Amino acid sequence: MLSYQHGFHAGNLADVHKHALMATALDYLTRKDKPLSYLETHSGRGLYALDSAAAVKTGEAAEGIERVEKLGWFGAAHPYARALKAVRARHGPRAYPGSPMLAAELLRPIDALQLCELHPQEFAALREAMAPHGGIFHHKDGLAMALALTPPTPRRGIMLIDPSWEVKADYETIPKLLGQVARKWNVGILALWYPILASEVAASAAQRKMVRSLRDAHPEALISEVGFPPAREGHGMIGSGMVFLNPPWGLEGEARRLEGLFRRL
Repeated sequence: MLSYQHGFHAGNLADVHKHALMATALDYLTRKDKPLSYLETHSGRGLYALDSAAAVKTGEAAEGIERVEKLGWFGAAHPYARALKAVRARHGPRAYPGSPMLAAELLRPIDALQLCELHPQEFAALREAMAPHGGIFHHKDGLAMALALTPPTPRRGIMLIDPSWEVKADYETIPKLLGQVARKWNVGILALWYPILASEVAASAAQRKMVRSLRDAHPEALISEVGFPPAREGHGMIGSGMVFLNPPWGLEGEARRLEGLFRRL
């Protein structure tokens, strides 16, 4: 969908959940002296300003990354904290990295980066923000490119599938796509983010059915879910979910740690 703008939601609690897990996975992968591929299907603009009109309007970052940093969720050595520090040093204290920028801060020169984004303005901003980090940019539909780009070179690596979920049919088509990509790239780590929706939201039944189907189809997968209060009155997202196929060592421990922290909010 071309209507979605992540600038309104950057740094929210769902981002905290997703980015902390992605940073942990990338930290493990980069410990080995072997190159890897990082692919992302819905990259957004890569870099956000938490003092922008969009971010201030929703207040989601204030209840998200700003709140959990005050609570001390991430020590200085945590890869998420390291990436945040690097981005702020380069772009200012109110800068926040999207998933591509987060990954770029943790990747090495030997690693390959491929990013997809369909929205024309977001794509232009993505290329500008990410130019210093290099990589290959695809101004194309990320779901279609997920199959086209796999298996990548190097074959070792991780893909993040992070759609807006504004199309209800995505809850049926994306799990099928995940299975297709897994068959093509059986050594890849596949990460899927999804929202957890309040029962009164029209797509909530489809979301719950999707998670059940993912558990049945991939019993070996790591599935992490966290809940949190709605960002504002009437907001339908009440949690965040991540599915990892072929999860790296140590990721489950971080997932369970985060789940415990979210329960205390």
